[in-house]
Amino acid sequence: MANDTIWLTQEAYDALAAELEHLKTAGRTEISRKIGAARAEGDLSENGGYHAAREEQGQMEGRITQLEHMLREAQVGQAPVAADAAAVGSKITVAYAPDDTETFLLGSREMLTLRHEDDTQVYSPQSLLGGAVLGAHVGDTVGYTAPSGKAIELSIVAIEPFTD
Repeated sequence: MANDTIWLTQEAYDALAAELEHLKTAGRTEISRKIGAARAEGDLSENGGYHAAREEQGQMEGRITQLEHMLREAQVGQAPVAADAAAVGSKITVAYAPDDTETFLLGSREMLTLRHEDDTQVYSPQSLLGGAVLGAHVGDTVGYTAPSGKAIELSIVAIEPFTD
């Protein structure tokens, strides 16, 4: 399984597809209206509304591109999780020190459904922490170097499949 695969539940896939459809239809229509209204005000070089609308258009087109890529590459269902090793789709608990633990999903935020609260911590396998724990087993000690240059070491306390 590729580490960059985007696993989505059917509910998450449908929500992203609905967002994409909205942006490509009503979203584009609305931004076009904003740009037209701002353009009608005259001198574009000093027209803050025009420049803001164009920036909003660029951000929206970027999100459309991102959603199209995600939906094209997505695997719908639950990520297959090895029972004994940290993998995409695992809920992992790590300990930095005996009283300093963290639990997170190894994967992508898009794996979460609307039922999950926004405070669920997610690390991608491409992140420093995600890459360090990927393939590790309970009891392993792994480490990585933070962007600041500090060496960070942690122990894998628990690994379980992430469930909706």
